[in-house]
This record gives sequence, C-alpha cells and structure tokens, in this order.
Amino acid sequence: MTTLKVHNIESAPEESKALLENSQKAYGMIPGLHGVLAASPQLLTAYQQLHELFVNSSFNEDELTVVWQTINVEHACHYCVPAHTGIAKMMKVDDGITDALRNETPLEDSKLEALRNMTLSVVRNRGNVSQEDLDAFYTAGYGERQVLDIILGMSQKVISNYTNHIAHTPVDAAFEKFAWKK
Repeated sequence: MTTLKVHNIESAPEESKALLENSQKAYGMIPGLHGVLAASPQLLTAYQQLHELFVNSSFNEDELTVVWQTINVEHACHYCVPAHTGIAKMMKVDDGITDALRNETPLEDSKLEALRNMTLSVVRNRGNVSQEDLDAFYTAGYGERQVLDIILGMSQKVISNYTNHIAHTPVDAAFEKFAWKK
C-alpha cells in the first residue's frame, strides 16, 4: 500500500515538473521514488544532486554498488535493493558482488569487504566509528576522502530509504524481477 502519492509530470507540483522530465530522459521512465519525492521539489532536487555528486565521487562502479547496497540492505529498503540490483547489472558489476550484498555474506574481494564493513560501521554507529574501524579501512587502501564519500552516499540513501519506508513505494516494473526482502 502506498501512503504517499507517486506523482507523474502532470500531477507534480510545478517546481518538480522539469525535474521529473529530467528523470524521464535519463532513465526512460520516472522511477517511483522520484514520483514520490516530487511532492517536495527541494527534496527531489537534493536527491538528484546527491546522486550526481556520489556517482562522481572517488568510488568506481563496484565501490558505488557496495556503499549503496550495504546501506539499502541495512535499512531493509524493499524498493532500493531491487533497483540497485538492476543498476548494478547496467553498470556491469559482477553478480557475485551484488549477490553477496543482498544476502549479507562476505565479499570475496578484501578491499570491497573493508568498504562494506566501514559503511556498516558508519550506518550502525551513526558516524561514531572506532579508530580500529578507521585503521582497518585505511589498511585496506582507502583514505580520508573515501570515509567522507561514504557519508555522501549515505546522505543520498537516507533520503531514498526513509522515503520508501514511509511511502511504501511500489517497485518499478523494470526491477520487479530483483524483488528482495530482509
């Protein structure tokens, strides 16, 4: 059941219409999340800008997927886990990475596993990570910028995960085959 309206271009507030048109052009559809966020043009703008900033952060496609999906799974987001499974496939991320993230099993690549562990530490501890966690992350080959880039990715995911929990956003048809439940 959807508790918040999923807008289309016609029903959206005037300030959100161009933003939804951009979503339509970028994705060939208006993702349900964007339709919900359209009720607040400022939140939709923030989400789209955070997405663009995070995609252009210091992380490659595999690492972006690790941060996104780690947070999605930890937050038990029924909408974002399937969506990011499909996005990972489009980005040509190895299915083994996606499967491990969805199933909460260790990643084979130790550096990616360190990224997942640090992301979980940031989320679970609300940013109050231990020096031990930081040291393990740095030993794996990451630096201060990547710690901050995790926070950037988490900012985007808090908007989407929390909105989807409140809205009960229906999973987009393109991602229904990747349905997931914690």
